[in-house]
Order: sequence, then structure tokens, then C-alpha cells
Amino acid sequence: MMTAARNVSWRNFGKKIRFYAPSFIYYKTGHFRSSPTAFPSISITGSSCALNCKHCNTKVLNTMFPASTPRELFDLCARLQKRGAIGCLISGGCLPDGSVPLERFIGSITQIKRDLGLKIVVHTGIIDLPTARKLKEAEIDAALIDIIGSNETIQEICQLDVRVEDYDRSLETLNESKIPFVPHVLVGLHYGELKGEFQALKMISKYSPSAVIVIAFMPIRGTPMEKVNPPTPEDIASVLAAARSLMPRVPLVLGCMRPKGKHRSRTDKLAVTMGTNAIAFPTKEAIQLAESLGLETTFSSLCCSQIYEDIKLIV
Repeated sequence: MMTAARNVSWRNFGKKIRFYAPSFIYYKTGHFRSSPTAFPSISITGSSCALNCKHCNTKVLNTMFPASTPRELFDLCARLQKRGAIGCLISGGCLPDGSVPLERFIGSITQIKRDLGLKIVVHTGIIDLPTARKLKEAEIDAALIDIIGSNETIQEICQLDVRVEDYDRSLETLNESKIPFVPHVLVGLHYGELKGEFQALKMISKYSPSAVIVIAFMPIRGTPMEKVNPPTPEDIASVLAAARSLMPRVPLVLGCMRPKGKHRSRTDKLAVTMGTNAIAFPTKEAIQLAESLGLETTFSSLCCSQIYEDIKLIV
């Protein structure tokens, strides 16, 4: 599977790989050092989320800049731009229906695009067509959405009263709105086990995503799942390989959320070996492997969702 994935990737995109290191994690190697301000993440709900998912428990929100009103969002982006920001991720906690409360911020997002010229990537959660159309009019650069392919995982881990069909409908909505959209599949979300990931990929493959990002569950201290073992690097690689098989002409990324240490080194090397188009915050071992394989390597301070602009089909 890995050899087939690599051959398909190199044939469609060439022997190249893009590495990303946006501002929300400090990153430094002999090849690249992240900027503390180039591409930060912002939460429009502060540390608040109605779901308290077992794997996150709002901990991820605490790593973001808070901006709880449209005025605060614009002013924060203006300050960040003066400090060197070229874009940002606008995210936040979810409402009980699984959506991120974006609608009252769309005017502010429009103003940020018009007056500040920043790249804007938005994490939507479950989304309806009117909201998607307004985001399209605001000219956001990409919409990110986590796709879950198991009803049991949605209810047990995310404690959310929606179904797989609601995620499918959100994909259809984003596809219809013509926004560049980049679905994420979180490997091992169900207590570290594979459950629904391949179904999520099948749903995504029905549409025309700009790219697909595979991430992986990593235990976070202070959450109900802090003692749960993550999926193996081979599990993550199997999802990457399935994504490439189902979507051979869609850029494929190993995203920022994944276990660290030796686990990450092994995962990253598998991703390079199988021709993954991009990796966020790559290990030095992955960079060295890419170079030894003769791949063209480049680095970026942007969000890895922007791979769809940075790498093009050659066939």
C-alpha cells in the first residue's frame, strides 16, 4: 500500500514535499525556525466549548488567542499584522449542535480580508449552507472541518448529538458553496483505536476537497483520555495510504496534531516514504529522509491547509 501510494503521489505531484510550521507551536531545526506571529490561531469562544470532548476537554482552546467579539477579533488581527502576521486560523469551541458560532463574526472576517489582507483559515464544525455562503462572500482562504465516520465515536467521545450524516451534509454544503475546504480525519479518536476513519475518507472522496489532512489522537494531560494509548504509526500510515488510494489527485497532509517523541519520528518517516505531500512540524529524521530520497523540500510559516496553493498536479 505504501509503495502504491508513493508511486501515485510522485506521478501526480512530482518528487517534492512541503513542510509547514505555523506560529501556534514553537518549532526550530537546522532547516527552519517558526515565527511567533506569522500564522497564529484565534478562538472566538475563548476557552469555552459546549461539548467538553473526552480527548480535548477545552485544553486546545487555551493555546489560542481569545477574541470573543467581532471588534476584538478585528483589533487582534490588526495588532498581529503589525507584529508580522500574514494570516491566522479562526477557530473556537462548539455549540451543542457541533457548529462553531461563526455567523456574528463574518462581518469582522470580511473587514479583516478587505482592510488587512490576511490569509484567513476558518474551522467551521458542522455548518449550514447560509453560513457557508457568507464565508464564501467574505473570501476566506479555506474552511477546515473535522470529519468523523462513526456514530459511536461522535456520541461517546465528542458527546455530541449528531450523526455521521450531518458531517456528510456539511461536506456537501462546503462543496456546494465553492469555498476551498480541507477536511481533517483524526486517527484513533475512539480511545486510540481505528473506528470510522475509513468511512470518513469515503465520505470525503465523494466531493472535491482542496486537500485532506490526517491527524492523530495524542493524549493531553488533564483530559479524560490522558492515559489512553495513541494509535500506532502504522495505523496512521494506513489511513494516509487509504486517503491516497481514494483521492489520488488531492494533496495529502500529515497535520500538526500527532504524538511526539519516537512515535512522531516513526510516523513522519512512514509519511515521507509513502509520498505524503506535506507534513506539519516535521521531525529532523523526516527531513533527512526526504532529502536522501531526492525530494524537493520547502518550508512555510502558513497553515498546512494551504498545500492546495503550494503544490499543483503535474498530470
